[in-house]
Amino acid sequence: MILALLAGAAVGLGILLLVLVLAPPRTSPGGALARLDVRRAEQRERTQTISQDPSRAGDSRWVRLVGRSTADLLAGWGVELGSLRSDLAVLGRTLDAFLATTVLAAAAGFVLPVVLSVLALLAGVPVPPGVPLLACVVGALVGAVLPLLVVRSRGGEARRDLRHVVGSFLDLVAMSLAGGRGVPEALQSASEISDGWAMVRIRNALGSARLHGRTPWSALGALGEELRIDELRDLAAALALVADDGAKVRDSLAARASSLRRRELAESEGRAGEKSQSMLVAQLLLAVGFLVFLMYPAMINVLGNV
Repeated sequence: MILALLAGAAVGLGILLLVLVLAPPRTSPGGALARLDVRRAEQRERTQTISQDPSRAGDSRWVRLVGRSTADLLAGWGVELGSLRSDLAVLGRTLDAFLATTVLAAAAGFVLPVVLSVLALLAGVPVPPGVPLLACVVGALVGAVLPLLVVRSRGGEARRDLRHVVGSFLDLVAMSLAGGRGVPEALQSASEISDGWAMVRIRNALGSARLHGRTPWSALGALGEELRIDELRDLAAALALVADDGAKVRDSLAARASSLRRRELAESEGRAGEKSQSMLVAQLLLAVGFLVFLMYPAMINVLGNV
């Protein structure tokens, strides 16, 4: 019964996907406009990614085709990828490449159990009929989820590095303001100190704001919204409120930089505590395994005599 249910579910899913591909649902004008805005935002992200890393400009045609088709399918289903877009933006990757990688990994996870089952049958090993189907479903799910977990993990690490750079950036801006520079000049000069990827993102945002005639703090706020960095959004709000008063800006930036350092120190202590607890658990497991190794012969003798 379970095998019949799994087979029916797989066939139904295949029929549903075939119907959606051959006869996609109609979209409303509002949905079409929203999708157009999303495509424009993705194009801007792709342009920024290529400007930061020109080697990513050579994505193959099938990667763009599969990624774009998957993105359109998810948009038609109403699936929003806000946090995922932010993680990809932090890592400098395009959504099309990520979705193509996810589809390829899911397909590989689905096909691998079939290949192993065929090899087992050719070798004369009996394989139950329901095991390959269940393994295909599990393999496809694992293949689809694994790239997402990798992006989440790397995105969190990159976001922590960016927060650290923002703290140093605030200190540099405060020093530039103390030297008599204005807020726009202080922001630009502070962003030109380093060529790290985080400082390059800030410098590119400031340069784009200057070319488009926008204020630098609005560009920092937009960058904070795109990358989901609260510190940049708070900095943009503070600069927008007190941009005409250099002394207050300087004091506010110094206070924010100090707060960021204390927060980073607390997070570092928390991560160190978690790692020490993990090491303690590993040591306890080793100790338990060693005790079992020592007690196993005596237990076998006692049970054998009984």
